[in-house]
Amino acid sequence: MPVRSQLARLLRRMGYVQAVAALAWLAFWASRAPALAWTGFVLLLLLAPIVLAIEFALLALVARGDRDVPDASPAQLLRAWLGETRQLFQVFYWRQPLRWREVDDYLPPESEGRTGVVLLHGFMCNRGFWAPWMRRLRERGVPHIAVNLEPVFGEIDANGDCVEEAVRRLTALTGKPPVLVCHSMGGLAARSWLRTHGAANRLQHVVTIASPHHGTWLGRFSRRPNGRQMRLDSGWLRGLQQHESAHPRPPWTCWYTNCDNIVFPPSTARLEGADNRFVPGRAHVDLAFAPEVMDHTLSVLSR
Repeated sequence: MPVRSQLARLLRRMGYVQAVAALAWLAFWASRAPALAWTGFVLLLLLAPIVLAIEFALLALVARGDRDVPDASPAQLLRAWLGETRQLFQVFYWRQPLRWREVDDYLPPESEGRTGVVLLHGFMCNRGFWAPWMRRLRERGVPHIAVNLEPVFGEIDANGDCVEEAVRRLTALTGKPPVLVCHSMGGLAARSWLRTHGAANRLQHVVTIASPHHGTWLGRFSRRPNGRQMRLDSGWLRGLQQHESAHPRPPWTCWYTNCDNIVFPPSTARLEGADNRFVPGRAHVDLAFAPEVMDHTLSVLSR
C-alpha cells in the first residue's frame, strides 16, 4: 500500500481553507449583519453541493438528445444530485483526505488459483475511493490492490508503471490474470496501460464505471495535462482508438448513466465492442457504488 498521497494532502488543505474562510466570514459580519453572516457561512460550507448543482444543470443542457440514451428527468436529476452530495462528503471530505489508508490491500498467501482485482480510481481521487469495494472483496476472500495514480495532474500515460506493478504482483500471487475495475479516468489509465505495457491475455476482464472513453464536455475547462486529454474527441483519445482498432482487447464492461454530472454527454462513457450497461438516475461517483455494478463485477470474478 502507498505510504503517501498527494491528493489526500491537497484535499485536506482545501478543506482547511474552506473552513477558515467560512469562520472568517462569520466572525467579520456577525456583529454587523447577522443574517448576512450566517447566510455566507452556510453557503461557503455548502460550496461543493452548489458546484454539483451547476454541473447537473450543464448536463441537462448538453446531454439533451444524446444518441439513444434517454434524457434524465427533473426528478432523476434531483435524486442524483442528492445522492452525489452524500457521496461527495463521504469520499472527498472523509475517506480520501483522512482515511485513505484505513483499508489495506488484501494479498493472502493462499491466493493461488483465485482471480485478483486491481482498483483504479479517477481524476482527483485516491485509493480511499474504493474502501467499500475493498471491504466487500475482502469478505469474499478476493485478493486485490488499490493504487494511487499520481501525480494528481500528470499525463494519464504516466500511470502505466503503477498499473503494471499492480498487475504483475497479483498475477505472481494468484497465477491468473486479474480483473481491472476502473472509475472515471481510471478506465483511460487502463487503456493507456494496455497500449504501452499490456496484452489482452494479461487480463481476465476490464470493468469501467463512468469512464470518459470519448472524452467529456467539461474537459474543455481544464488546463491540466490529464484534463486536456479527457476533452471530447481529443487527439490523445483518437490515438488510443487507433491503437485499439489494430490490437485485441480483453473482455470489457462499461457502466454509464444518464445523470453523470462529470462525464457527459452520457454516450461518451460507452466503448465500441464492449458490454455497455446503462443504469438510469445515478451520478458520477454514486454509480461506482450502485448495487448492480458491484454485484455484476463480483459475478465476473466467479466465471
